[in-house]
Amino acid sequence: MNTEASQDTILDAPLGDTLGDRYLSYALSTIMSRSLPDVRDGLKPVHRRLLYAMRQLKLNPDTGFKKCARVVGDVIGKYHPHGDQSVYDAMVRLSQEFAVRYPLVDGQGNFGNIDGDNAAAMRYTEARMTDVSLALMEDIDKDTVNFRETYDGEEEEPTVMPANFPNLLANGAMGIAVGMATSIPPHNVDEICQALLHLIKTPNARTATLVDYIQGPDFPTGGTIVEPKENIIEAYETGRGSFRMRAKWHVEETGRGMYQIIVTEIPYQVQKSRLIEKIADLIYNKKLPILGDVLDESSEDIRIVLEPKNRTIEAEMLMESLFKLTDLESRFSLNMNVLEGGKMPRVMNLRETLQAFLDHRQDVLIRRSKYRLEKIDHRLEVLGGYLIAFLNLDEVIRIIREEDEVKKSLMDTFDLTDIQADAILNMRLRSLRKLEEMELRRENKDLEEEKALLLSLLESEELRWEKIATDIKGIRENFGKKTDLGARRTDFADAPEAAIIPLDALIEKEPVTVLCSKMGWIRAMKGHVAIDDKIKYKEGDEGKFAFYCQTTDKVLLFASNGRFYTLGADKLPGGRGHGEPVRLMIDLGNEEEIVSLGIYKPGSKLIIASETGRGFMAEADKLVASTKNGKQVMNVEDGKNKAVLARVIEDVHDHIAIVGQNRKLLIFPIDQMPEMTKGRGAILQKYKGGKLGDIISFNSNEGISWEMRGGKTRTETDLMPWTGKRGQVGRMPPHGFPSNNKFSR
Repeated sequence: MNTEASQDTILDAPLGDTLGDRYLSYALSTIMSRSLPDVRDGLKPVHRRLLYAMRQLKLNPDTGFKKCARVVGDVIGKYHPHGDQSVYDAMVRLSQEFAVRYPLVDGQGNFGNIDGDNAAAMRYTEARMTDVSLALMEDIDKDTVNFRETYDGEEEEPTVMPANFPNLLANGAMGIAVGMATSIPPHNVDEICQALLHLIKTPNARTATLVDYIQGPDFPTGGTIVEPKENIIEAYETGRGSFRMRAKWHVEETGRGMYQIIVTEIPYQVQKSRLIEKIADLIYNKKLPILGDVLDESSEDIRIVLEPKNRTIEAEMLMESLFKLTDLESRFSLNMNVLEGGKMPRVMNLRETLQAFLDHRQDVLIRRSKYRLEKIDHRLEVLGGYLIAFLNLDEVIRIIREEDEVKKSLMDTFDLTDIQADAILNMRLRSLRKLEEMELRRENKDLEEEKALLLSLLESEELRWEKIATDIKGIRENFGKKTDLGARRTDFADAPEAAIIPLDALIEKEPVTVLCSKMGWIRAMKGHVAIDDKIKYKEGDEGKFAFYCQTTDKVLLFASNGRFYTLGADKLPGGRGHGEPVRLMIDLGNEEEIVSLGIYKPGSKLIIASETGRGFMAEADKLVASTKNGKQVMNVEDGKNKAVLARVIEDVHDHIAIVGQNRKLLIFPIDQMPEMTKGRGAILQKYKGGKLGDIISFNSNEGISWEMRGGKTRTETDLMPWTGKRGQVGRMPPHGFPSNNKFSR
């Protein structure tokens, strides 16, 4: 082994730089040769190679089908050195009418379905091109685009298609490269052509004007776009955005006041089978009790039947619930990241993508015209030789019969070119008829006229745009809205307002008994069970809160840190066992205490107080928290003060009674109680080193009641001795008032 020679091939380089270079090469390969489409023809390399291979196999729309395995074999053998399955998957998608707005492949056999079922193996399926594919490759053999060597150097492949069809916007594209991605929805070709014609007349057209023609995406599966127009314009202006889609549905009456909802179109790229599974799960898990059943009656057309639970349920409310919980409503993102000129990835807006297509068609027209001019010049040269031969037929025959160097003699005698001499010598005898001479003169005249037109076309940009406009009108005629393929499938509707769906619609209403222990273990027992000594708690623990409610209720928890937390009664742990620590459901520290726990009553008010005798009233609607962190309502000082009370005020109550641990009772009118959203609160009762004992609200006409020893209840109606103003000290309570300084034991 030659050690010196082997060491010459070893490069000493930093590992980081080497890895960076390798990764950059990989990233560029992914971006350029795999994931991003070319803005000119809207194709990725694998799609371009598939169509070109099918053209080479002469799989035209008017010819027979060939096995997909044959096509895939040619693609991976000649042009695309990758796995056969990935190439076949790309071919299958190009044929699926629910995936591609204008299919490029006409498939025969099982090519999958909207339920997500896979296509049959490539040995069982057959395919050929569609008219759209032919339009994309129109005049490809007339030097309209560049060709490059294939990976093995044995053949050539086009770098881009001539694209007499706006495929990028018509069929859209999706791809994930390294560090970037593309997502372009399909559009209606008729609308694209109208926008292109307008852009030819007005090169500086605004996006808002173009959106008057291209209203928005046109998905193969139909559906309804409910995105506001200003959002659509902004998305097309920047090249980034999203479109909100909804399924199409209608109501069918079934008699006796009952009805069923029929879904006929679903959002793009939503698998019907998974959608129905999701709806069925909602029914099974009782997350949508207003929906009774879902049935799939689809054949070739989609027909999903939704049966409401009863006749009183509104169809609109049921569908709004389903739009919120399922893929009957979804979003399709717009990210027009494409290869500009086949080389540079860039996010383009709508006008730039349309202009890039027009510029490409301009290049194709110029190259095709020059190619045709070369062919005309060659033919005119040959015709010139033929006409000379007809005019001097006898001399031509003599030279052919008598001269040794016939070609040279012909060229010298009649001043012919090499091409003309060869053409005369290769002429057949039957071409010497008089009629043939007349045909040659007519052909020569026609070619001269065509040449003059082509020269004018190459000299005038205005004429070229007229020709391109004529081609675009042809696309519109072949694939426009008047055809079955080109009719718009996706319609538009006003963006719906944020629907307020009643909680009852999403949760099955059932009675439960909520129990919470002193240590903070919470549970919800089914039904309204008796709250007595038979309820068991963990050893060393005991009951603290217990009340009846429904699963549709919200539960408000007030803690000593002055925060309110909101729990859904339906989400509380079941009654088996001892429940779960409530601190696992909310962000409540172990050092904090649960002050109160009760049902949230919309429109009600609560008294909130701290141990120092400060407090205020608050609206219950403003206490509901939407996060686990809760909502800070009462400001308390850590270690010096804490919240100790939250109690609902009844509408008929007009006075407040407060008692301190120093056994002083104070009564004042409820209108002296401040109403706040957040804060420390006002002084309700003054103490000298004491703390708050209890607060209640009551109706002065009914008096104050408290429970005495032995189970008897006493009511005091003469309250003048203890009535004063908020913030005073108060007086000793009546005889028999509980020794724990609480209005209830």
